[in-house]
Amino acid sequence: MRADAASPRSKMSEAASMSNFSLIDDPDPRMSHSVVVVRGAPHAGYPTINLDKTPTETRNQVIRVTSTPTDPIGILVQRLFAEAGFDAEHLGHETWSPLSALIRPGNRILIKPNLVSDRNQAASGMDCLVTHSQVLRAVLEYALLAQPGQVVIGDAPIQGCDFEQLMHTTGYAALRSDYDRRALPVKWADFRRTILVNTSTGRQRLTERRGLDEYILFDLGTNSLLEPISGDAERFRVTMYDPKMMRQTHCPGVHQYLIAREAIEADVVINLPKLKTHKKAGITGALKNLVGINGHKDYLPHHRKGGSTSGGDCYVGGSQFKGWAEDLLDAANRREGRASHLFWRGAQACLALARMAGADSNIEGSWYGNDTVWRMCLDLNRILMYGRPDGTLASAPQRHMLHITDAIIAGEGEGPLAPHPRPIGILTCSLNPVAADYAHAWIMGLDWNKIPIVREGFTAFPFPITRFSPEDVVLQMDRLSHQQPWKNWGIPAFTPPQGWRGHCELAD
Repeated sequence: MRADAASPRSKMSEAASMSNFSLIDDPDPRMSHSVVVVRGAPHAGYPTINLDKTPTETRNQVIRVTSTPTDPIGILVQRLFAEAGFDAEHLGHETWSPLSALIRPGNRILIKPNLVSDRNQAASGMDCLVTHSQVLRAVLEYALLAQPGQVVIGDAPIQGCDFEQLMHTTGYAALRSDYDRRALPVKWADFRRTILVNTSTGRQRLTERRGLDEYILFDLGTNSLLEPISGDAERFRVTMYDPKMMRQTHCPGVHQYLIAREAIEADVVINLPKLKTHKKAGITGALKNLVGINGHKDYLPHHRKGGSTSGGDCYVGGSQFKGWAEDLLDAANRREGRASHLFWRGAQACLALARMAGADSNIEGSWYGNDTVWRMCLDLNRILMYGRPDGTLASAPQRHMLHITDAIIAGEGEGPLAPHPRPIGILTCSLNPVAADYAHAWIMGLDWNKIPIVREGFTAFPFPITRFSPEDVVLQMDRLSHQQPWKNWGIPAFTPPQGWRGHCELAD
């Protein structure tokens, strides 16, 4: 990969740098910092931790973290926070509390991991699919050290995800039991309003899981980034959902999102994404992970029906067979039971004919020309940054946010649901999600300027996410090379999703 003017500036790790640099040295760290800290692990991988040997103890309700964690992930998180300059004054002492500059005693905290599904559709394991439980555990221990009033760990997986199976498969259930046993103020939440459950007949049906009172409705109106394309709002789609419902939540002048109350009532949000390539957005990291604060997919346009030659952004060009498949899927999504299944089978037959005619099978907006999904994602980031409990946006950020990305074993290929593992052995840390994903794209060998969710994050729209330019982004690194971060480790650039290949890679 060539390093050019668009590459993030490098600030290599030195002893002197830790004494004069901090992510939290700005009067308003929620907005202005363009620094991304990158820390590498000696060996990529996740250990199995014995939860009976925890690094914390409870004494008079005060949580104390040992200054020398012994597990590899704990050590890596400790070094990441030290590199970031968190609580530098007390570094090396028992009183070191790296998150105390963000978290005040009694604060309400949301930790938002990526818990997208209970299985990897590529059968490539869970380590490249979801935020690893030991990364969560290491961060959570330091959050508890700052003595918050409550910590909520929550996400909204896909509708058909078996949440309890996910918890057990990933080790989250063991963590939950451990924190319950220790009577710590940690709550676990599934943010989905409805889920799919299996019936006695073998079919699935929608079941309400949470009441509307557990959400806050936001309507961004003309301030939504979807507004410029809402003249075609009847085309808005999300896979497997009834399109008529989305016409009620997104149309000209109306752009609604249903946000979990825990996210808006939080004083601090710690975003813990898993770094992966993404079929619709190009990459999923700090920005895309916040889709999981929304409780129902009916509020989340992912693409617009039709090919690019007919005004949609579902797929490149045009295909009569794909058009028929889309119509049949719309019919299937408006129905339940046998009728729905028959329409779905018809759609699959049309897709088979499309492939025979030389087209691919993409009818979900899974390509580089998707001009919808990034707008929805950035809307959600603005809501989390500026949103108030009354459903309005304030003129200034309303909560501290910290983005810690798990890329110890990242995901490449057909993410987010079918990634293949890419061990790169790093964690990243930033106070700004756009800066984080700008650096992530570069580390992955992808061109940020060809990935709309990153590129457009720098735009000066109302309620901005950044107040700096791409040229201002700085990487605070340990042993990464500024020019070729993966070459020093013998790791080639990431393989993009099929619909993005040849359109988003950095030039050699």
